[in-house]
Amino acid sequence: MLANSQNCTIHTLDTLWLDLPRYTAVYVLVGPEGPLLIETGAGNTVEHYLPGLRDIGFEPRDIRHVLVSHIHLDHAGAAWWWAQQGAQIHVHEFGAQHLVDPSVLLKSATRIYQDRMDYLWGNVESIASDQVTSVHDGDVIDVCGLKITAIETPGHAQHHHVYALTTVEHGRICFTGDVAAMIMPEGDYLAVPTPPPEFDLESWLTSLVRLETMNFDVIFPTHFGAYAGKPNVLFERLRKVLFKQAQFVRTLMAEDLTRDDIFERLVDWQRRVTIEQGTPEKLYDDYVVEHLMGMNVMGMMRYWKKKMSV
Repeated sequence: MLANSQNCTIHTLDTLWLDLPRYTAVYVLVGPEGPLLIETGAGNTVEHYLPGLRDIGFEPRDIRHVLVSHIHLDHAGAAWWWAQQGAQIHVHEFGAQHLVDPSVLLKSATRIYQDRMDYLWGNVESIASDQVTSVHDGDVIDVCGLKITAIETPGHAQHHHVYALTTVEHGRICFTGDVAAMIMPEGDYLAVPTPPPEFDLESWLTSLVRLETMNFDVIFPTHFGAYAGKPNVLFERLRKVLFKQAQFVRTLMAEDLTRDDIFERLVDWQRRVTIEQGTPEKLYDDYVVEHLMGMNVMGMMRYWKKKMSV
């Protein structure tokens, strides 16, 4: 599946989304024929990471290809900006139409974030259809002198790929988007994003098992940076965390609690977990509660309601 070892230098740029360091990464891969991006960050973050791009010797016009793991706004919100600089955007086949016409994507996001859309994500514009390449499971994307394999990994979203290749420096590597969760800057806490409308527990667990079989040496989550531990140990642990959190919400729903009550219970439980796992409470409040937990409750409740109606 994966190509032989390739010469590739990897740079991690911090988008400093909402001034939070180590929250969302943009990766610059420099191959034999130049640089490409994996992920774009939100539309309001480009100005934060362009200096880092220039520090490694490149201008926006040098980026001819951008690969996004999926179309959520923290991963692909600035794809339109890079397209305007001349880049070709590579995205899951299910997400491509929503970059060409983002109206449905924005409507869905607005249901979650309401009047905070501009503050959180900045501007989003359409991309010309000839600048969007639809990517399918198993496609080998041959750009910048590199061969990168797309691996379909639904669960967080139906339109989710990870991107894999073998490099001389790191061995078998994978850019995991959100399927490997969010790894907090301190401590050992995994923040699991389960957004509506496409969070699917079974699919996510299956995706993690699929990744385990590939025995990666290093993974690069979008949130955030190269993971220092063993990827398969992380995947196994994440399967347990995912299942436990989803069952927690299901139990509270069975008690007929409101969404707000479930939110408060989940926040309290996860705050205890983060502290036990070495994450300062201030970081939990900054990185998780406001930006993640409300969305997580909506996603898990929608998932269980669909399951119970079948």
